[in-house]
Amino acid sequence: MSRSSPPPRSPEPAPDSASPPEDPHKAAEGTIRTSLDRVIARAADGIAWLVFIAMAISVFEVIMRYVFNAPTSWAHESTVMLIAALFALGGPVALARDKHIRVRVIYDSVSPRVRHWLDLFNNTIVVLFCGGMSYAAWQLFYRASHSPTGVWQLERSGTSWNPPFPAMTKGLILFAVALMTVQAVLHLIQTLRARPARPDGEDR
Repeated sequence: MSRSSPPPRSPEPAPDSASPPEDPHKAAEGTIRTSLDRVIARAADGIAWLVFIAMAISVFEVIMRYVFNAPTSWAHESTVMLIAALFALGGPVALARDKHIRVRVIYDSVSPRVRHWLDLFNNTIVVLFCGGMSYAAWQLFYRASHSPTGVWQLERSGTSWNPPFPAMTKGLILFAVALMTVQAVLHLIQTLRARPARPDGEDR
């Protein structure tokens, strides 16, 4: 008695070459709106290394303090300075990648035309807020970088090492919020130039 041959297997579907896997790095960047945003988003890859540098300094300090009984005078302040720089520069990076936290309950429930006006309102508020923060940061940095007589004199920590980290931190804050102001202005200009989307079925 002849044995029946098994039915032929259906060929496996070929992978869809038209839809390549999503680049996780590109997905992490979010929505890049301007050329300045693109530069800042790329620079964030280098800024992120500040965390590892701060961690390495902390590990070095622990070893020196508890293994060799020779604590340093610079490790703690250097770590604080690096983390402060990371937090300050995180603002422009989050704005460049469109990753700031937002509540979209109203935004997602309205028409595209209303969303356009909400974008204008939101970008205007961001420009005003960042501009005000830039002015306040400038006042803060000026007092940290000048003596009461107006002479250039950086504020120092007052410790045995006594680095000018307080003035440098306030300078970084000024740089970050000023950069965010420029970003917000460019976003506002981009929104003003954009035409609001028309709802489906509306005559053009």
